[in-house]
Amino acid sequence: MTVAVIGAGAAGLMAASAAAQAGAQVVLFEKNAKVGRKIMITGKGRCNVTNDCDVPGVLANIPVNPRFLYSALGKCSPADIMAFFEGLGVPLKTERGNRVFPVSDKALDIVDALFFHVKRLGVRLELGCTVEGIETRDGAVCGVRVNGKVFAADRVIVATGGASYPATGSTGDGYTFARVLGHTIIPPRPSLVPLVAEGDVCSKLMGLSLKNVRITVRENEKPIFEDFGEMLFTHFGLSGPLILSASAHMRHFGSRQYRVDIDLKPALDEKTLDKRLLSDFEAHKNSDFINALGELLPRKLIPVVVERSGIDPRVKVHSVTKAQRQALLHLLKAFPVTITGARPIAEAIITTGGVSVKQVSPKTMESKLVKGLYFAGEILDVDAYTGGFNLQIAWATGRLAGQSAAEEETT
Repeated sequence: MTVAVIGAGAAGLMAASAAAQAGAQVVLFEKNAKVGRKIMITGKGRCNVTNDCDVPGVLANIPVNPRFLYSALGKCSPADIMAFFEGLGVPLKTERGNRVFPVSDKALDIVDALFFHVKRLGVRLELGCTVEGIETRDGAVCGVRVNGKVFAADRVIVATGGASYPATGSTGDGYTFARVLGHTIIPPRPSLVPLVAEGDVCSKLMGLSLKNVRITVRENEKPIFEDFGEMLFTHFGLSGPLILSASAHMRHFGSRQYRVDIDLKPALDEKTLDKRLLSDFEAHKNSDFINALGELLPRKLIPVVVERSGIDPRVKVHSVTKAQRQALLHLLKAFPVTITGARPIAEAIITTGGVSVKQVSPKTMESKLVKGLYFAGEILDVDAYTGGFNLQIAWATGRLAGQSAAEEETT
């Protein structure tokens, strides 16, 4: 059995190793000069390998088509993936939110482990080559067209990724291959992506990073997401880990209104924060209001908060009324930023959308339209929240596609 795998990312490397272990002759095609380009930048270069939870825990973090992944995750759980990498000599650790990383904090260790694993299994690596299309005969695959030549194959696994981070090789090629062969492509959109804000507030705060803040995302005023962590103001809006996570919940720009409320002092409830304000005001009672917040807020944030509070920046602190202080308190606990949309798909960590799962067998990852054609990873219309869940999808669908492709009979 000859299996051609297109794309040497997480799903492709796992598919190649699974097919080779099942006895197939495997050729892995990759347009880049090295494998695992996108793995290298995940988790800020540390690689959030998976999430140390059970299968229901993974499914709960997949908002798009989770039922499609029952079989794949049932055969390849987070525990299986952790055992797999530790078996390849990569010790792992679990951090906040059950996120799993290499002990070394180096994504390169994950990429190297996979690279040498597929090499040991006899996988033939064809790097720096462009796959131009998939060849079929009588409704079944028969090869791939590479750099103008046809390479014969009994099975083809498409693991080309989505359209996010095109510099890593994810330029949407797989969508074209699938569409040409009759598959429906759910329009790709960015997910886990920075957000664009209304007005000039964020540009005034550009470069300011906030740690240990809590955000609440509101959709048409209804809270839909809340989390604690780090975020960043940019010239266009908001970014940082908290915001990327939040963006996955904001899927209806254009038809619904979104706002991010930032709790600048999450460790203090309103009563405690009011006492803190009174104490600071007492210490600065003869100062101008704008000069009384230096111990409470980052310097760059003070003029923006003062402007939004509606309090005259030059009024003496002892003249600030109780009503004004209460308004300031509410602003500190819910600093509002209206969101108008997401940044382009090229800036997204992952893509939502892709090959319709209605046309793919969930038990094998084989196309229902073309025999011997399989899909794995981000090219499929499945995506998850942050925390290692998207890589878990890639590992699981890749392994299932590889194992299925290596079998003698297609479904």
